[in-house]
Amino acid sequence: MTLATPRPSTAGQPEPAGVDNPVVVGGVTLTWRALPELTLPAPAAVLAPDARWALAAARHHAVHGTELLLTGAGRVDEAMRAELLDAGFTVTALGDSGAAHSSPARPRPAEPGRLWLLTSGSTGRPKRVGHTLDSLTTVRGAQPERTWLCPYAPGTYAWWQVVTLSLTQPGQRLVVVEPEQLDDWPALAAAHGVDAASGTPTFWRRTLYRDAAALARVPLRQLTLGGEPVDQAILDQLRDLFPAARISWIYASSEVGAAIVVHDGRAGFPVDWLDRPAPGRPTLSVRDEELVITSPYHGAGLAGAVRTGDRVQVVGDRVLITGRLDSDEINVGGSKVSAGLVRDVLTAHPRVAWARVTGRRAPVLGRMVVAEVVPTPHAAPAVGEALDEAALVRWCAGRLPEHAVPRRIRVLTEIPVKETLKSDV
Repeated sequence: MTLATPRPSTAGQPEPAGVDNPVVVGGVTLTWRALPELTLPAPAAVLAPDARWALAAARHHAVHGTELLLTGAGRVDEAMRAELLDAGFTVTALGDSGAAHSSPARPRPAEPGRLWLLTSGSTGRPKRVGHTLDSLTTVRGAQPERTWLCPYAPGTYAWWQVVTLSLTQPGQRLVVVEPEQLDDWPALAAAHGVDAASGTPTFWRRTLYRDAAALARVPLRQLTLGGEPVDQAILDQLRDLFPAARISWIYASSEVGAAIVVHDGRAGFPVDWLDRPAPGRPTLSVRDEELVITSPYHGAGLAGAVRTGDRVQVVGDRVLITGRLDSDEINVGGSKVSAGLVRDVLTAHPRVAWARVTGRRAPVLGRMVVAEVVPTPHAAPAVGEALDEAALVRWCAGRLPEHAVPRRIRVLTEIPVKETLKSDV
């Protein structure tokens, strides 16, 4: 996947270039052209109950340029609804029985061509970030024909990345996974010939954990990871299953857009990418262990250097993204511990499918490192040991400084996942 140089907005074209691409929603094959026709107020905050309505709203914006905030119906609680109405949006709930509109008390003029995204809210309540269809369309030029899987929640940045590819590029088919299909998506993907899929590391780990054999039957030629820190263990597991595929990881956010793309099969990005000027490309920097990005794909009002809130560490010739600044660092008796690096040590264990590392209050030290893990099913025991707390502590003790070794490790039976396909690690 190659990022393109931004171009001026073209909102309002009669039909987008990919309008005749097939889209599979709810197991039914349609085309973009065959999606329901909508009549939307402007500005509209559209609450979509499922993928069909979400895609219809995306196509409506591509044709008409109506100011739009699109999200899944379940993401908007009463407080968010009130916030949207106060910001001048007409809140529109779509459904087969028609559209239900709630009008704002103080209407305002619409901004043609504006698209709004709600952030994931991982650091608090979701925020609105402004974009256009062009700033969200970062892949341009001739592309090999692909059938893309889209498992993301409607209206998120990752959702728009996959959707704009199909909407604007001929030959880019789309298979959308509804929430109730997530557990068995490989069967759906295999049935519809999916050969390219994008998901978070948790999405891929959960699929490997549930049925690696079913995943191997999907004819994937392109695998993409993003939305969370990407470690070497998950890249290696996917490479073992799909040795001929291209495996990429992307750093992207609503604020700075798709800013980093790595295809070399290694976690992190090369150190020599830091502070490297390149016209039309993001500039990556590190300040006080925080990733700072100046990006041409930024959201409205976010020009210039943006502090991402993500913690990075330079290890050898790579820059590793370890987690959020406010949650990655654990202070153990005055010594700093990266929760992300401890997590990477745990997931490197051949019998660990997933791990989460946090800090817990402790006497004398102030905080201690604790973890949760999910074992890999049907894996052969490592060096003859059962996978229990004591064995994992020994594994970590041989690879981490003493203050970074988890003091409590709880074994779970299922990989937790949120609507965003993240585990909140």
